[in-house]
Parts: sequence; structure tokens; C-alpha cells
Amino acid sequence: MAYVHTYGCQGNTADSEKLKGFLHQMGYGFAHSKEEADLVLYNTCAVRENAELKLFGKIGELKSLKEKDPDMLIVLCGCMMQQKRITDKIRKSYRHVDLMFGTYAAHQFPELLLHVLQSKKPLIENQERDNFIMENLPVERESDFMASVQIMYGCNNFCSYCIVPYVRGREVSREAGHIIDEVRQLVSNGYKEILLVGQNVNSYGRGLEEPLSFSELLRRLNKIEGDFRIRFMTSHPKDCSRELIDTISECGKVCPQLHLPVQCGNNRILKEMNRNYTREQYLDLIRYAKEKVPGIGLTSDIIVGFPGETYDEFLDTVSLAKEVRYLGLYTFIYSKRDGTKAALMDDPIKDSEKAKWLNELIDLQHQISEEINRSYEGKLLRVLGENPDSSEEGFLMGHSDEGLLVKFAAPIERIGTFCTVQITQGRRAVLLGNLCDKS
Repeated sequence: MAYVHTYGCQGNTADSEKLKGFLHQMGYGFAHSKEEADLVLYNTCAVRENAELKLFGKIGELKSLKEKDPDMLIVLCGCMMQQKRITDKIRKSYRHVDLMFGTYAAHQFPELLLHVLQSKKPLIENQERDNFIMENLPVERESDFMASVQIMYGCNNFCSYCIVPYVRGREVSREAGHIIDEVRQLVSNGYKEILLVGQNVNSYGRGLEEPLSFSELLRRLNKIEGDFRIRFMTSHPKDCSRELIDTISECGKVCPQLHLPVQCGNNRILKEMNRNYTREQYLDLIRYAKEKVPGIGLTSDIIVGFPGETYDEFLDTVSLAKEVRYLGLYTFIYSKRDGTKAALMDDPIKDSEKAKWLNELIDLQHQISEEINRSYEGKLLRVLGENPDSSEEGFLMGHSDEGLLVKFAAPIERIGTFCTVQITQGRRAVLLGNLCDKS
């Protein structure tokens, strides 16, 4: 039995589904806990320091299990394992780990695991990327009605705070035909939501023999027959075009939702972050999106306390959030990443002070989210039933096309189906509603 745990982004989740596909082909079933497993695999994330600390704690917990069962295999992979300082530390301090491999060697997982089993020796594989994409890998999906589809890998942006380009490599796109075939097969198998994944989906298609824009890829996927919807993440504002917004407006299967990470609302800090757009350019895109796609669900990422940021500069982010009025924000205190340009910058503000700024922004967003959610009271929304509500029997949880979280009374059989829900109450984090269709 194998236990697989994923840290980080949707890209990591998609990678884990492929790794589980390999494990399934090798005859493994899947355990619900590490205590039940013969093989434990952690797919890691390197975006924030907290993720590293958490992983080291988890690896330490495995030592006692390994002592009880010396034949247990411990596998670490993903972004953190692409960093030599990390693998060196694990090799020195966590000698019970059997296999480590980086993001570029995932397609070699069965071969690497076989080597460990035959040699009875630990193995580290963190080779460099060769820009080769392996297609038709096995996939063991977490859901039978929601699927992530990786459309590209890597990132060329080199934002000054971000380690991703160093551990994921330069951008490389999958051929459109492979993506379309995969989505068509998923839809024919009954999948209702397709999430297109990439570090910067707006860069899709560059470098292909037959260049194709992300907007055109969306239009081709929109033509696939079937009752399903398309989401995507993540969009970089510097590459987000009015053409993309027009595509969202004109393609009925593309959700009226846009996750557009601004990171900061101050132009000096944006320049230091190497984001390559200004506050004014970002807000111009937002205004166009609201005009072309009324009711569009807008979300964003924000970093608080970038090195050298002052409180007045942080207030520019607060004012931007007030102007945009996001459905939700993913907010973080700046996390130093060794090897990035920002790691060398002076950072005089204490984390305790940054935490106060963060709470100020969170309080504002809570107020905005509740106001937006209340505006939906009485409206009908199309919601995909995703899972039972954990706190109240007889209720399902799901997301609307706009990305709103909805709780509604419905039989469990409606999981995996589109439901028409009339909203009765808007709360800060969730909408409550009644099922209107009885199909």
C-alpha cells in the first residue's frame, strides 16, 4: 500500500496524480494514512519557508515507522528535491529516506524505485531539465468528475522573490493536440470540470512548432461537445490580454472567473518584484474584465512585507483591494527564498509588524467578501456538487461558475452533477442556498 501526500500548487497535484498512476501500474493500492503504508511519498513545494519546515517535521515523524518496518520505502520528490541544499540536508540528517528526485525526473519514477529496491541503497536524482515532455503517462485521478490538465511547465518570469523558475525550469508547452485529446477523453468519461494548469497559462504556446495562443487553445477546447466547464490558473498580469478576456466572454464553457495575482499595489515594489506591469495597467485590465464579463469572479495573490516595503506602500495594496473588490484573496507574508534576488535585499521590517499589516488586509477582504456574497441573495447560480458538507448531514458543498463556494441541501447522488441553486443567504466565506432542479 502507498500513501501519497501533496504539498503546494495545482501543478504539484497534477504531478502526484501521475506518480499515483505509476504506483497503480506497479501493483500498489492506496492507504489513507502513512501508518498503513509500505511506501510513503511526499510531493514537495518550495515556494515558502514554512513548507520546508513542515516537511522536515513530517520526515522526522517517519523515522519511528521505518524503525518498526525497515522495508518501508520513503520517497521525497517535487520542487524542494530540485534544490541541492535540501537534498544534502536530508541525506545528512534524515538517513532513513530511500529516494529523492526532482521535478524533472518524475517520468523516471518506476525506474528509480526499482533501482532502490534492487540496490538496497538510497538514491538522489535531481537532474537538469531537457525541455522534453513525456506524454501518455498513467494518471490516477483524485476525482471522477473534476480533473486538472497540465498545459505547460516551467516559468520564464524570474520574479525576484520566487524560486519556481529555478526548480521548475524554463517554460515549455504541450502540443495543443495532446491537450485537446486529453480533455475530450475526460469529457467522454463524464468529467464536469477541467482545470487547465500552468505556472503562467498566458504564456502558453510560445516555442511550439505551430505557435498557438492560450486564448485560441481555450476556443478550441470550448468546441468540444459535452456538458462541462473550463477553469484555468494561473494568469500573469503582464501577459493577460484583452483577447483573453474577450475569450472568457464569448466561450460559454469557460468559467466567468479570473485569478490574476497582483502581489502588490505599489509601483516601486512591483518593479522591485520584477513583475513587469504597473498598478495602472493592472487596474485597466480589471476594468475591462468587469465591463466585458459582468459578474466575473476575481481573485488574487498578495505578498505583504516585501523587502523594503513601507507601511505607506502597503496601503497602496489596501486601496487597490478596495477598488477591485475581489471575491477572495490568497495573502502571505513575504518568505525569503535562498537563490532569489530578493533574498539579498535589506528587509528591516519585523515579521510581527508585517503580521499586523496582513491582518489589516484580511479584515478588509472579509468585509468585501461578505458584501459581495450578500449581493447574490435571491439569485440563481449553477453549482457543481463536489462533496458532502462535513458539518451538517444532508448538505453538499460546491462552487459556482464564478468560483463562489456554495452550501445547499441536496441528496448525495448530486455529487458530480451541475445543480441550479437559489441563494438564500450570503455569508463571509460561503453562500447558502436551496436546490431548484430535481434531476
